[in-house]
Amino acid sequence: MNAAYTLTRFLEREKARAVIVCGIAGAYPRAFSEGNLGIGSVICAESECYGDLGAQSASGFLDMQALGFPLIAAVDPIYNVLPMQIFPAPRRCRFVTVNTCSGSDENALQLEARTGGAVESMEGAAVAHVATLFGIPAGEIRGISNRAGNRDRSTWRVKEAAVAAQEALLAWMLSAKQADARAGRNVFAAPPGECAP
Repeated sequence: MNAAYTLTRFLEREKARAVIVCGIAGAYPRAFSEGNLGIGSVICAESECYGDLGAQSASGFLDMQALGFPLIAAVDPIYNVLPMQIFPAPRRCRFVTVNTCSGSDENALQLEARTGGAVESMEGAAVAHVATLFGIPAGEIRGISNRAGNRDRSTWRVKEAAVAAQEALLAWMLSAKQADARAGRNVFAAPPGECAP
């Protein structure tokens, strides 16, 4: 909610050509145990999924498509899954945004299986949603700070994961800037009459 509100207010006042989320996340149990996403791994979202947006029913969870309510009505309606357009890291997977972080292995495994996601965060889908509404490309890069599920804060590595994501994003931006310079363009330059980022 806070991320969506803040980004909306910003985009109403400023002309942005892209939005990139950089932060930390937990890796779901299967992705973590299979060695795909360990603590300190950096990964970007190929898509974002609202993991708990829908309704509970006697037969299980119903997402927005099952309920028949698109989040964004269009020729190709968007329900719970929002595509990303910017990929600042070579490794990609589906990210899952939840309002309540998984506090048990059972809950984490259910979300992982139901959504097809590997990474859990709390605001990525909201940012992707707002960017889509504004017609702005979005990306998301995160460092893995912990295993989602049973909470054992002694194993969390928040600072290390945040630094890893930040360093990866800065390296990607520098590489993009150098590639643009070789090609004679500058994607980071502001159009005439606008402030540079």
